[in-house]
Amino acid sequence: MKILIKGGRIIDPANKLDAQHDLFIDKGLIAAIGQAPDGFSADQVIDASGQIVIPGLIDLQARLREPGQEHKGTIESETRAAASGGITTLCCPPDTIPIIDTPAVAKLILERAKQTNRVHVLPIGALTTGLKGEHLSEMHTLHEAGCIAFSNSDAPISNTLVLRRAMEYAASHGLTLFMHANDKWLAQGGVAHEGPVGLRLGLAGIPESAETVEVARILALVEQTGARVHFGQLSTGRAVEMLQRARQRGLPVSADVAVHQLHLTEMDLLDYNSYCHVLPPLRSQRDRDALRSGLKDGTIIAICSDHQPHDVDAKQAPFADTEAGISAVETLLPLTLRLVDDGLLELSEAIAKLSHGPAKILGLNAGHLGLDGRADVCIFDPDTHWSLQEDNMQSQGKNSPFLAWDFKGQVTHTLRAGRLSYQKPESGR
Repeated sequence: MKILIKGGRIIDPANKLDAQHDLFIDKGLIAAIGQAPDGFSADQVIDASGQIVIPGLIDLQARLREPGQEHKGTIESETRAAASGGITTLCCPPDTIPIIDTPAVAKLILERAKQTNRVHVLPIGALTTGLKGEHLSEMHTLHEAGCIAFSNSDAPISNTLVLRRAMEYAASHGLTLFMHANDKWLAQGGVAHEGPVGLRLGLAGIPESAETVEVARILALVEQTGARVHFGQLSTGRAVEMLQRARQRGLPVSADVAVHQLHLTEMDLLDYNSYCHVLPPLRSQRDRDALRSGLKDGTIIAICSDHQPHDVDAKQAPFADTEAGISAVETLLPLTLRLVDDGLLELSEAIAKLSHGPAKILGLNAGHLGLDGRADVCIFDPDTHWSLQEDNMQSQGKNSPFLAWDFKGQVTHTLRAGRLSYQKPESGR
């Protein structure tokens, strides 16, 4: 199908473009910007007047719950929610049931995603068999089956020699490792940041050192092995400082931050709101400000949703007994736009953190609107005000601390490879 996106303000940070132009799509690719190609006749015209046209969002961490936990979400429901939030590509962590440690599971996820045909789903393979931290998975075979990177998810690798061997193997084969920095023994099953708020609430604390000790261990091995490592969902200012120094030394490391960590702090736990139970935990105001600074100065080059949909029962218990996580794909863009309103980022910088930055981490030719590039496109109205409510959420999980928040900026269309995967209903969301 030939599509004309007419009259929108196109912002493409990768190509340093910010201007009002028409965008022409043919055979799933960007055919032209500005002037129509010879002989182009649109099958569909999307009027983007007064709207902003950007590369489709790339989410580095989103659990779809399928296979294994379909009572929380499915590939159908969660990719629908992702598309409604402007996301065209997402990475699925390996802690599905069964775990993504065999090509069969990776191919199952890819096939289900192909059937839904809304979002590009990129499985992340298990770094160790069964995520047990004992034996390396068949990384090369998993990569051939479609795994974009490798991770042990939230499961610890206590044996540092196993971690070293994994990094050596990854370095020799040019594979990217996604690492979640959390020392299980220092965390001791905590559920809140170790500080005065957690102490006042009587909640077991997770100290800053649970993250920084693991960051230090991984950085030491990166220096030795040369492995390309991405730190997912950093939560402490001290870890940002460590990463900044490592990047200055030329180490091949990068990091993202979950968008909720840029807005919420440990103070949001004061009413025992289980929707604010996340791991890593919401940290101090100082940590939040340091994460924002790291985002601004380029130490952190991507923002992710860390989407974790839950069933109702998972959040209806005393705080410490609830399951951690937020249903977050639908608020990734509006919460990032709030950073623009707060004066932290320019609009083009914010969009880069959701598109070009994640694409660089994954080594993908995506996250841009360059000629002959894949036509993954998000169109949003920057002036529309809306409120997140359970009845307008597309995700099967309604567990969000941002319910009833008022947002400015709403997705109207999402195109995956030149195919419309979401269009805002005329009645609004």
